[in-house]
Amino acid sequence: MNASRKFPKTRLRRTRFSPERRSLIEENKLTTDDLIQPIFVKEDLDGIEKIDSLPGINRIGMNALDEEIEKLKNNNIKAIAIFPVISADKKDELGSESINENNLVCEAIRQIKRYADMAVIADVALDPYTSHGHDGVLDETGYVDNDESLEVLIKQAMVLARAGADMIAPSDMMDGRISGIREALEKEKFVNTIILSYAAKYSSKFYGPFRDAVGSSMNIGKGSKDTYQMSVANSDEALHEVRMDLEEGADIVMVKPGMPFLDIIKSVKETFKVPTFAYQVSGEYAMLKAAIENNWLEESVLFESLLSFKRAGADAILTYAANEIASKLNK
Repeated sequence: MNASRKFPKTRLRRTRFSPERRSLIEENKLTTDDLIQPIFVKEDLDGIEKIDSLPGINRIGMNALDEEIEKLKNNNIKAIAIFPVISADKKDELGSESINENNLVCEAIRQIKRYADMAVIADVALDPYTSHGHDGVLDETGYVDNDESLEVLIKQAMVLARAGADMIAPSDMMDGRISGIREALEKEKFVNTIILSYAAKYSSKFYGPFRDAVGSSMNIGKGSKDTYQMSVANSDEALHEVRMDLEEGADIVMVKPGMPFLDIIKSVKETFKVPTFAYQVSGEYAMLKAAIENNWLEESVLFESLLSFKRAGADAILTYAANEIASKLNK
């Protein structure tokens, strides 16, 4: 700051005097264009099913999917991220259902694309499909085998691309998965399919309600993902992860979780100046909703929390509050 500003010639409260003045000088604004709604699609479900650990969020049956998408469209939500809840008998050690061309996510993508002009983000990871709850394939010692996992993850990415996904979002944190997926996409001429990389994904305790929602919590039990997701203590490592993913062909990078890692979002945006997304994960959302429901915090903290992502430099935010906040922004 070069300007010399001193009281009383400068009174910073002058610009805060009225709502109109405050609005004119706001440095960051949140709009529906910033919001991406994650949705959970459940196999063999009639209608919707409440998720107790995610207040206000439901698992959605295929017969209720069009109605859910219509609600999002009416609130000007332009993008969704799909996560599957599959039956236990389709889970195995290799996550084989993930590469089925007619699996639940592929069917959901095709249905959405027939019905609505909505950008669809499809997650690439094996945890919803494996009997052990990990994001990759295990070797004989129980260690997640990076290179064996890559073969399955690349196949999974391609069935999602063929189904019509706008963005392929690898969240598995295997080394080399971005280059493998990009090469496969190019080979099949999917030159306009975006790779949204979960480039800086931390081994966080904030994921509990999500694992409950997709049914992987009972599979992984007390197991850890520390050997492939990043340590919550590290920041420089995040920049290395992002740089490698960009060099391998990622179009957009994402930081997950969000609020505990605003410093990482800011560093990524300032360092690389590329499209940067943030994921306000299930635990972040659930704790805010719990505080609101118990009247410990005001409802507006949801909006405040999302604005913090914009201030840190995020271009868009995956949040379970997307539709709720959008309905208020549209008023």
